Amino acid sequence: MAATEETRLADLAARLRAAEQSREPIAPLTETDADLSIADAYRIQQLNVHRRKDEGGLVRGRKVGLTSLAMQRQLGVDEPDFGAIFDDMVVEEGDPIPVSALIAPRVEAEIAFVMETDLQGPGVSSADALRAVAGALPALEIIDSRIADWKIKLPDTIADNASSARVVCGGRLTPVEALDLRTIGMVLSVDGTVAATGAGAAVLGNPIRCVAWLANKLGEFDVPLRAGDLVLAGALHAAVGVAAGVSVHAEFAELGGVTTTFGE
Repeated sequence: MAATEETRLADLAARLRAAEQSREPIAPLTETDADLSIADAYRIQQLNVHRRKDEGGLVRGRKVGLTSLAMQRQLGVDEPDFGAIFDDMVVEEGDPIPVSALIAPRVEAEIAFVMETDLQGPGVSSADALRAVAGALPALEIIDSRIADWKIKLPDTIADNASSARVVCGGRLTPVEALDLRTIGMVLSVDGTVAATGAGAAVLGNPIRCVAWLANKLGEFDVPLRAGDLVLAGALHAAVGVAAGVSVHAEFAELGGVTTTFGE
């Protein structure tokens, strides 16, 4: 990559990182850089991933986004995207999440997987992915956008680490061999009131397909999924906005529940 191109992408990466640290959102990258491509956006994401690793951050896994047909149509795309999950993004169930550390948080209930063995594309099938996971967890992903007012196009969210922010997982890991992941139902409640419902089939028809897609996509970057990695398979419903003082609970058939609260 030419030095001028590398400098351009490094500047955009630095702007996103500064927005996250200051909690002051920026204009969409696709407005300030109309030529920004999907490849550029992944390169920007990688620059910030490498920066966080250089600062001591540990990658704990990956999240898959845009796995629902509705979201893909909204952004005019035909495949998901992915981002990295760092150790400081993982919140233990029971610990409050301060909204003051975020910009415009929203919550999504998702089925998460823990990898039992390494998995790397190309050529990974859903059956391969099923054999490679240790089990499934109920999870809440807190998404956030460093882009003002969530005015994002696909390159914006990819560059912004797929709009990821925090992850909370339930405490029970369930083996998947006897589960029909497509039919696992979920009810999301905010302060005890039902806010959304969904089922596993909402994400690419089957959540395990998201793991296979991710392994193949990461393979394009010569990056494997590793044993112990956490993989979020995508939202089962439209994201719900949250504010300080609320409690969110997602109950999944066969997988159990997960709860988090939001503080100041």
